[in-house]
Amino acid sequence: MSDIVRNLSLLKTQLPSSVKLVAVSKTKPVSDVMVAYNSGQRCFGENRVQELLKKKDLLPSDIEWHLIGHLQSNKVKYIVPFITMIQSVDSFKLLSIVNMEAFRADIVIDCLLQVHIAMEETKYGFSINELTEMVDLKEFIELKNIRVCGLMGMATYTTDTELIRKEFKYLAGCFKTLKNKKYVEMPYFKEISMGMSGDFKIAVEEGSTIVRIGSKIFGER
Repeated sequence: MSDIVRNLSLLKTQLPSSVKLVAVSKTKPVSDVMVAYNSGQRCFGENRVQELLKKKDLLPSDIEWHLIGHLQSNKVKYIVPFITMIQSVDSFKLLSIVNMEAFRADIVIDCLLQVHIAMEETKYGFSINELTEMVDLKEFIELKNIRVCGLMGMATYTTDTELIRKEFKYLAGCFKTLKNKKYVEMPYFKEISMGMSGDFKIAVEEGSTIVRIGSKIFGER
């Protein structure tokens, strides 16, 4: 049994069945993705559009691709025809462009709104105030080709587990605020994507419904 297969089966014992595992395949060769695929994994996450486009054409068409890294607006059109979910929507401008490209393709794209929850300034995302204001905007309400399914966030890169827990708790609170304000009757607004290889257990305890795991599956880069 390969390490990837062993790692995946161990992870599945650690994750509740209600939590979706996105296997983060960035920088990993197609052969590694195929090992995970052949062991039953169908959902993969990539950070960069270029790398995603190269891999997609070499891999089975039933893979569910999630874009989890910062997305430049000029790259949106390349992924819209096949992407399952864009997890990293971090501005209204980007949301509008995704909507426009999805309209052209006559599809509806599932998105998560990225919230800035970390101490690091380098991470992208909305503040909760920006979100609560945005969802009331007429321009936002008119976006018919995107479906906002929940929130995504990245915790501070630290060994301080209390800080990580606090940030995940905050994201879960943001989700609740937005759900109650705008999406209480929308069953699709149900996802909180938080937790990576080093902190997914804390994330799950704090209400994560999607975890994004790379090195715990594929090994260190």
